[in-house]
Amino acid sequence: MVRKVKILVSGRVQGVYFRAFTQNKAKQLGVKGSARNLADGRVEIIAEAKSPTIEEFIKWCSKGPVTARVDHIEMAELQSDEQLTSFDIIR
Repeated sequence: MVRKVKILVSGRVQGVYFRAFTQNKAKQLGVKGSARNLADGRVEIIAEAKSPTIEEFIKWCSKGPVTARVDHIEMAELQSDEQLTSFDIIR
């Protein structure tokens, strides 16, 4: 089953290449979606993949790359109305 989720990551996650590392991990796992910085200092990730892959990706996001410090993540299920085709960084 394909799942689509929104993940909000809080902590030291901007200015530490969090989005680029997230994109690399997503490509490695075959996750489609996007990552963007929010004005409040968090990173918003939209991710779509099969359920076991999404679970692995969420687990990675809760730790992040060594350059970051993840304090908290929030996750919400989204409707998968259109299938995503790549993982992009939104600037």
